[in-house]
Amino acid sequence: MTQELFDRCIAACNACATACGRCAAACLREPDVKSLAACIALDTDCEAMCRLCASLMARGSVHARAACRLCAEVCSACGDECASHDHDHCQACATACRSCAQECRNMAASAP
Repeated sequence: MTQELFDRCIAACNACATACGRCAAACLREPDVKSLAACIALDTDCEAMCRLCASLMARGSVHARAACRLCAEVCSACGDECASHDHDHCQACATACRSCAQECRNMAASAP
């Protein structure tokens, strides 16, 4: 497994976690917060999962690949939910989630 693959995935996870945190906070300031409840919940899950994956990869954990597989699923779900909302913060989050999901899939599929 190359350091470049680790570095790209860690960067994508950190960028996604930041985007999810921003999106959740912005959703809470929207007039109809109730309609964004699923988005906020997924943002929170995705942010936590991305932070965990980045940490596992940074220290070379044997569990990093398994965590990345789950992270890709969470990022995909969050990206789909965010993409369904017209807010700029949701669209930015959807983009970050999709990028992270791809990097995590690449990481999970890499040789141990």
